[in-house]
Amino acid sequence: MKQLLSIIAHNRPGVLSKITGLISRRGYNIDSLMSGTTEKPGYARLTITVDADDRTVDQISRQVEKISEVEKITVLKKETSALRSMLLIKVHAGDKRMEILQLAAAFRSHAIDITGDSMTFVNTGSEDKLHAFVNALRRYGIVEMVQTGVVALARGDEALILDGSRYEWPEQYDTVGGK
Repeated sequence: MKQLLSIIAHNRPGVLSKITGLISRRGYNIDSLMSGTTEKPGYARLTITVDADDRTVDQISRQVEKISEVEKITVLKKETSALRSMLLIKVHAGDKRMEILQLAAAFRSHAIDITGDSMTFVNTGSEDKLHAFVNALRRYGIVEMVQTGVVALARGDEALILDGSRYEWPEQYDTVGGK
C-alpha cells in the first residue's frame, strides 16, 4: 500500500542524501520524493511515497526521526490530506489541435507551448487524474512527458509546523517577484 511520509528537516547539503540513504539501506524503495522550502526559513519539507505496510512505515519513520537534521516526521493518510502531482506532457498536434485543446480543457489542463507540430500541457491533480489524461492523449502520440512526485499537506487545521510560526514566509518570498 502506498504511504506518504511528510518530513520537516534542516535545508542543508547532505540531509536529503542521509534520509534517502537510510531508507534505501533498509531495503525499501522510494516511489516518489519531493522536496521544497517551507514557511520557516532554513527548513525543507520532504514528501516521500513508499509502497509499504503500516508496520514498515512505522519502522522507517522511527529510523528517519533519529537523523539529527530531521525536526518532525508524520505519516499522512490519503483520506485526510490534500495531495497533488504535476504533469508536463508534449503531444503531436497535426490537424487535431482543436480536438486536443477541448480534451485538455475537460481535464483542466493548460497549454504552455504550441508549435507547428506539437503542443505541451501542464496539469495538476491526483495521480489517477493525471494517468487518465495521459491515456486520453495516447492516440495523438506522446512525444515526451514528465510527472512529479506527490506533494501533500494535512487537510483542515492540522499542520506539521515547528513552533507556531505558521505564517512566517521564507526570505525569498519577502519581496514582490522574489529576489
